[in-house]
Order: sequence, then structure tokens, then C-alpha cells
Amino acid sequence: MSLLNSLKWRYATKKMNGAKVPQEKLDFILDAIQLAPSSFGLQPYTVLVIEDQATKEKLTPASWNQPQINACSHLLVFAAWTGVSQAQIDTFIADIAAKRSMPLEALNDYKAYITGSVAHFSDELKTIWNAKQAYIALGLALAAAAEVEVDATPMEGFVAAQYDEILGLKEQGLTATVVLPLGYRDAESDWLANLPKVRRDKDLLFKFI
Repeated sequence: MSLLNSLKWRYATKKMNGAKVPQEKLDFILDAIQLAPSSFGLQPYTVLVIEDQATKEKLTPASWNQPQINACSHLLVFAAWTGVSQAQIDTFIADIAAKRSMPLEALNDYKAYITGSVAHFSDELKTIWNAKQAYIALGLALAAAAEVEVDATPMEGFVAAQYDEILGLKEQGLTATVVLPLGYRDAESDWLANLPKVRRDKDLLFKFI
């Protein structure tokens, strides 16, 4: 299936049937997330991959009891860093040096550039900036899931503070930003499954200058 056909196939699944996503398809989606671009390449977020049913059930009330959380195969929680520390930047730079077989000193200017760029951000702005990077990864996850015909529903309808408490995210310097249930549609009970996809017309969506 081409990318456009895959995107036409997907929709925001409202009811899932509980079937498990095969490991190779899950890995494909996770690989796409890992390869997602981000500012500086920093990837200032962690993605929790939740298969444990008891954990999903704990998160369901914090998700306004939306059924996808409980019935999905895997729940991906994109958790943004709540800041950007010098230690995190140093770790990132060291990883670049190791993987590209470069001396750390060769990256001093790049490290200083990153440090200087985020230094003027407040803690709140850092978290917002980090969350924006997580959304880029979310987009690639949606495209990858569609490519292998796994249903995926991006969701902001949850109480982040409750997610943070249940998953112990605050202690890890993280906060839940957006969640993505993965699974398979229950076409018989999902009212949206067979309806035409509705998007804004191109002449309204695009402006050519």
C-alpha cells in the first residue's frame, strides 16, 4: 500500500476489538518513532509502551473512560521531558561522539549552541518545546501504523496529572503529553469505521504564494 493509500485507510478508531498487534508490526512502528526528527536531534521525550492490562485499566478512568485505552493492544504514552538539563545535553553530545567516532572536543561548538538556545526558555517553555518534538514522533507513528494496517488513535482526552501519578512520570522528569492506542478496529460496533473520511478541501487548506 502506498503512503497515501495507507493514510486514506486509517481513521481515529473509536472501538477496538482487543486483538494483539504482532511484535514485528509493533517494532516497525517503534522504529519509525525512533527515527523521527526533532530539534537538534535531541528527542526530548520518552515513549512508554504499555501492554500490561492492569495498567491500562488504571489509566482508563484518567482517560475519561474512553474504550480504546482498555481495549487496545498496546498503549503508547508520549511523555515529554519537563526541562532540558545540561546533563541531558552532555549525554546527547556524548552519544553523537560515540556513534560517529568523533572526539568530544569536536562537538564543543554544537553543545554550546544547544545550551545557549534553550537557556532563555523558562521551565514551562522547555516542556512545551519538548512536547512539540514528541508530536513529530506521533505523526510518524501514525503513518507507520497505517503502513502496516494497525489502527491507531491519537488522544489528548486524558488527565495528564493522573497519568503522571499512575506511571510515576514526575519522578522521572517526564509528563504525559499525548497517547496513542494501537490495535484493531471493531468495525461492527465502531460507528466511524465505514464513514467517508472528511478533510478540508485543498483550496481551503493550502495557500500557494
